[in-house]
Amino acid sequence: MTPMPATAAVRVRRAELSDLDDLVALEQSSFATDRLSRAQYRRHLDSETAQVLVASANHRHFLGTAVVFFRKGSGVARLYSLATRAEARGKGVGSALLEAAEQLARRRHCRTLRLEVRTDNEAALRLYERLGYARIGRYARYYGDGADAWRYEKALR
Repeated sequence: MTPMPATAAVRVRRAELSDLDDLVALEQSSFATDRLSRAQYRRHLDSETAQVLVASANHRHFLGTAVVFFRKGSGVARLYSLATRAEARGKGVGSALLEAAEQLARRRHCRTLRLEVRTDNEAALRLYERLGYARIGRYARYYGDGADAWRYEKALR
């Protein structure tokens, strides 16, 4: 696969059933544990309380995904997952997905977006902090492999 040009425009849209294979493949290559299954992705594509976003360039070049959860009656949205293809990292894909997740949460009248991230995921920590997320807690042994997580949140204006 050819690397993504640094100037390629990143577009974010709601995932469709035709994205399912790409979503599952990215999930498998991005996470060693705590993966979403094909069935879970399929359920989230049609859910009122979840939204799956995909980032692409040049129409169908799949670059990444974000999964956002909503709870009825809550002003807090949760970024459940954010993943980008290895060749697209550092090229604005994560930022574009995160900004789209924030916009989506605002449209659903959420005041806050929260997330958990592995304490050893330095690239993700830099991204979240650069985009205004504040660390609000730590969960010991949060992930299936025993890794700890930081909890972050951002007030949405």
